[in-house]
Amino acid sequence: MKAVQVVGYGRNLEMADVPGPTVTGPYDVVVRIGGAGVCRTDLHILEGQWAEKSGVTLPYTIGHENAGWVHAVGSAVTHVAEGDKVIVHPLVTCGLCRACRSGDDVHCEQSLFPGIDTAGGYAEYLKTSARSVVRIADSLEPAEVAALADAGLTAYHAVAKAARRLRPGDRCVVIGAGGLGHIGVQVLKALTAAQVVVVDRNPDALKLALSIGADHGVVAAGNHVEEVLALTDGKGAEAVIDFVGEGGATRDGVRMLRRAGDYHVVGYGENIDVPTIDIVSAEISFVGNLVGSYTDLCELMVLAAQGKVRLHTTRYPLDRFQDALDDLDAGRVRGRAILVP
Repeated sequence: MKAVQVVGYGRNLEMADVPGPTVTGPYDVVVRIGGAGVCRTDLHILEGQWAEKSGVTLPYTIGHENAGWVHAVGSAVTHVAEGDKVIVHPLVTCGLCRACRSGDDVHCEQSLFPGIDTAGGYAEYLKTSARSVVRIADSLEPAEVAALADAGLTAYHAVAKAARRLRPGDRCVVIGAGGLGHIGVQVLKALTAAQVVVVDRNPDALKLALSIGADHGVVAAGNHVEEVLALTDGKGAEAVIDFVGEGGATRDGVRMLRRAGDYHVVGYGENIDVPTIDIVSAEISFVGNLVGSYTDLCELMVLAAQGKVRLHTTRYPLDRFQDALDDLDAGRVRGRAILVP
């Protein structure tokens, strides 16, 4: 089969012909890929940021946001069958450790991460497990929802945490209206009655955010903190969800937060520099957010089937993988780039 592989850090990806995956265990599921999301993490992988953490042997196939059709299943798989449309949770989990048994499978002690530390979905086929596939509604197509497997799932996971404390009339600031942020805005409007203020450097990204439900858009052009404070009666927002996490976003984001507020960190790349006395005196909570659980993905698919969450995508044939990565790196992609075999 055709597969796009990492052949070296600091080098471009390369297309290769590799053997297709086969069922070897009772809970295996082989998925024919209908869409694979192109994520900024893929750029970080090529830069070598994940090399030590993943410990993967090169070359290997990249891609961790995947959806498609079930191609083959192991003998013990009963909840999906050949031909079913599915989205793939990005982790392959054991189901037996403490985290899995408590429903927190994102912290599985024995997880594999296709596209990060084993073969991923920039290919024609992907091997995963029965625990990782979620059937999607007939009204949804794999290429439309593929990036919800990670970008959407991560956004949903963070917003669902914030929603537990957001009351009607509260304000939530969303920093970054890109691939994750535009999903987060939709989930916020679906789960809460909070006012949503979106901050982004790109006016076009703000237009998109406003078109999908954001109440206010603020261009990050130097006085954006003051603008957000003006929109929140000078007190700041009850919650900030930071999908950027670099370039000074955390410095500005903390200033947008009211006393006893929650700062949800999703994007990464810089350190948070806040005096501990400020954290204590204002009772600020910093909350880290990784990808969501299998249950989170099931809930997100309900919102997608109801039309409450729509992924804005730009599609590329699989052999144009470099164009997709270049466009993402240059900021030319609104929403998410999707590779279609």
